[in-house]
Formats: sequence, structure tokens, C-alpha cells
Amino acid sequence: MATGRAVDSRKEERKAEWEDYKMIVLDNICKTYEVGGEIVKALDHASLHIKAGEFVSIIGPSGSGKSTLGCLDIADEGSYYLDGIAIEEYSEDDLARIRNAKIGFVFQNFNLLNKLSAQENVELPLIYKKMAKKERGQLVSETLSQVKLEERKEHKPMELSGGQQQRVAIARALVTSPAMILADEPTGNLDTGTGEEIMSLFDELNA
Repeated sequence: MATGRAVDSRKEERKAEWEDYKMIVLDNICKTYEVGGEIVKALDHASLHIKAGEFVSIIGPSGSGKSTLGCLDIADEGSYYLDGIAIEEYSEDDLARIRNAKIGFVFQNFNLLNKLSAQENVELPLIYKKMAKKERGQLVSETLSQVKLEERKEHKPMELSGGQQQRVAIARALVTSPAMILADEPTGNLDTGTGEEIMSLFDELNA
């Protein structure tokens, strides 16, 4: 029988392994675009390692390669590993499936369906995964509680504030338990105070 000390030791070892696990590995990534007949080097032999649990901000103007770093575009050269999967050899359809399984997306404009309630918006990714209705309902309820919005679950987007709509969008990204959350300017359409609340929420979720 394992002693309490031995169990605690194994837990610490697993925690250390997880904290050292690299969720994203980019090695000598290159990406070029042609704009108005001119070749633009968005990424020029860029390398980056992001560990599990890290909270990382990538800043740059349009066309600077953020989409490639976020697995939304395929690099011209180099290696890209997402949660241990080398993605450069995959087709666009395969890559879309990997993104759906591994990444939860949060957008600046929320991208909620106005005809659906908060609950139904969050449920949508689970319907696409063909999850049973009872299981969907439980997961949606738990996730809306996680973003402190369960009391507003029946409200449609136009009946919610900007901050509340973004919380619904975050819940939608979380509900499938992705390996990572990718947020594209999540506070861009919010006032300063609400933006700080949303960033605090991300911080809590990442704790």
C-alpha cells in the first residue's frame, strides 16, 4: 500500500512533468505573403516554445504572422507542434479538425448567434461533437457557472452587456475542454473596466 508521502511525491512529479510540457513548439518558422506585388516576410525563422499553463500575449500589426503562430494558417517552412502533434503535414480539413479538438477560440466581436440564448450558444460546439443532450446540459450549466453567468443563461446576446457576451464566448470556448484557449483581442470592443474584468477572468481560469 502506498503511503501518503509516496502519493504526494507522485503528484508532485506529475505536476512538474505537466508544467514542463510544451503545448506549442515552433522551430524556424517562415511565412511570407505577397501584397501588391511585394513579398512580405511575416515570420523569418521564428522559434517559440509555450509550456502548458503559460499565459502568453502575442502582439503585432496585421500581417505580422500572428495567425500562423496561432495555428490558423500554415507556415511555408519550419516545424510546428501543437500538443505533441506535428501539423505541417496535415491537409486544411485535418487542420480544422485538430483546431476544433485542441483550441478554444475567443474573438473580439464575440461571434455569438443572436437568435440563440447564452445557453444555446455555449451548447453549440457540443452538438457538433454529437454529445448526448443530458451530458450537454450538465456541461453547459457547469461552464456558465465557471464564468459567473448561469443566471443569464436564457438571455439572448442582445439582452446582455458587452462583458456578459464575452463571458458567453469564453464559456463556449471552454465547454469542449480544449488543450488551449486562443483569444484574439478579447477586450477590443469593451470599455476599460469591463476589459479588466475579462482579463481577470482569464487569469482565474488559468490558475
